[in-house]
Amino acid sequence: MSLPVTAFVAAICALLLLFTAIDTVRQRLRLRVAFGDGGDDRLISAVRSHANLAEHAPIVIILIGLLETVEANHMALMAIGAIFLIGRVAHIIGLYAPISGKPPVPRQIGVIATWASLLLLSGWTLWMLATINL
Repeated sequence: MSLPVTAFVAAICALLLLFTAIDTVRQRLRLRVAFGDGGDDRLISAVRSHANLAEHAPIVIILIGLLETVEANHMALMAIGAIFLIGRVAHIIGLYAPISGKPPVPRQIGVIATWASLLLLSGWTLWMLATINL
């Protein structure tokens, strides 16, 4: 069985995780901080961008994979996967943006896109469970 949408989303998430992990290590080396954040905003941004992606990506990838195994609409899965990935990139950009009171717009877009993806995928999975016993 082929899972091209799952594979694509997982591969892009892996690259984003690698990018954010490398930046986290780079920031730690810059500050010579092995644990914690050293109170440095750039390190905090690096750590949170990596951790937030690591928190959300696995469940999205699993839900896409489950839906793909029951031959859910390929284009709809691609669209939701794209929304999720665009949201994750926006969130990373937003975490690195200077903070001036409220969260930066890219971060807001990232949160909305991530939550919308989770809502759509979980709702779709529950619908499939109720209608075809996924």
